[in-house]
Amino acid sequence: MASVTRALFGNLPSGAGTVEKFQLQSDLLRVDIISWGCTITALEVKDRQGRASDVVLGFAELEGYLQKQPYFGAVVGRVANRIAKGTFTLEGKEYKLPINNGPNSLHGGVRGFDKVLWTPRVLSNGVEFSRISPDGEEGYPGELKVWVTYTLHGGELVVNYKAQASETTPVSLTNHSYFNLAGQGSPNIYDHEVTIEADAFLPVDETLIPTGELASVQGTAFDLRKSVELGKHLQEFRINGFDHNFCLKKSKEKHFCARVYHAGSGRVLEVYTTQPGVQFYTGNFLDGTLKGKNGAVYPKHSGFCLETQNWPNAVNQPHFPPVLLKPGEQYDHTTWFKFSVA
Repeated sequence: MASVTRALFGNLPSGAGTVEKFQLQSDLLRVDIISWGCTITALEVKDRQGRASDVVLGFAELEGYLQKQPYFGAVVGRVANRIAKGTFTLEGKEYKLPINNGPNSLHGGVRGFDKVLWTPRVLSNGVEFSRISPDGEEGYPGELKVWVTYTLHGGELVVNYKAQASETTPVSLTNHSYFNLAGQGSPNIYDHEVTIEADAFLPVDETLIPTGELASVQGTAFDLRKSVELGKHLQEFRINGFDHNFCLKKSKEKHFCARVYHAGSGRVLEVYTTQPGVQFYTGNFLDGTLKGKNGAVYPKHSGFCLETQNWPNAVNQPHFPPVLLKPGEQYDHTTWFKFSVA
């Protein structure tokens, strides 16, 4: 069984509201989630000696999350990842979104789902957050009702996303946690062994937008079907890191996505999802300027993300999995983060 406790986390400036923290605890995991951006602020997992460490990057205080920072732990939307040139056409009408990442629109725009206060509801083993994204918010059409639910089942954190739209709109939601299984504040993730269950990936242009091609991983740096040690792998293929979408099974059922093992601590993270893609990101843009929990700094490659989601820029690529949610339909996706030791 899991217990849930509720506490104040901080107050937003100029009376804009109160941010609460929800602590989910089982015998194997402890997870802290705040109502600002449905953000995971801490996740404590035991190592093979039974010692607990916090394995997500983030901040101890609300101020950390209100500064410019790279979506640590947050839910991003209305559309996760990049939309080329911040434009798309729906039913003959062109929509223009805020440009906030080179020439593109990233993670829902300037004030996406990560930068708003959500309404919490405590459950027996978790917490449900909800909000209504108004028609036209960040340029997106129609009102969107959204529910994000975190529940704890032993060593497994389950995240469910539901949404209903008043008009047809693209929707793709994910959680942007940065993990380091050695413990947050550890200098890099080079000693992590990574497996991703994907036969194909999406090559990108210089602005990180998929070219539209589906490329086989066979014989490339992107073949992670058998476990690779990250540091050696990046060196061997002379790449700066990953920031790419890996193409998973297109089934709506729960399927295996990725496994990351840290030999030093014995910690294992397995990810399962109903989504057709996962963005594997190795913290290439972290630069050590942000001060995190317990005085930690976060240099390049000090955390990794496994962002389960629809494929980037799907709204502009008819052959990518469908990303449009129509009135009367329900968006419903789940991702499972399963922690263990080996």
